[in-house]
Amino acid sequence: MAIYFYTPVDEYGCFSNFSPHGVALDDRWWRTVEHYFQAQKFVAPEHQLRIWKARTPKDAKTLGWSRAVPIRPDWDEAKDEVMYRAVLCKFQTHSAIRETLLSTGRETLVENAPRDFYWGCGEDGSGLNRLGEILMRVRDELQQA
Repeated sequence: MAIYFYTPVDEYGCFSNFSPHGVALDDRWWRTVEHYFQAQKFVAPEHQLRIWKARTPKDAKTLGWSRAVPIRPDWDEAKDEVMYRAVLCKFQTHSAIRETLLSTGRETLVENAPRDFYWGCGEDGSGLNRLGEILMRVRDELQQA
């Protein structure tokens, strides 16, 4: 059995990076994991600040997808660890959603993102589901804590 999530209003919407659960990382409070993640793509502090100030996670994502500012050269190697760090912090910070994550037991967690074959399962289910894998890793670590 698998638990699918995607938008913050889903039953398991707190697993979404767009959920309104901020994180304190790198000496700053980020409104969402999405804000933090998108900002980490860049070396330019002014662009990171622009993303930090973004009103919504969707706005942060749009700024993060812009290639008007070059992304950091090691992004492909760093992105999974950046995501893990932010997701772990989110669930360590917010006890209610930590309990939701822990309540999933050993279920497979799947980001049901139809256009994302890296972080999600993609339209046909063949995606890598890296966000789901990171959530399961965080769950395992929290269960052992």
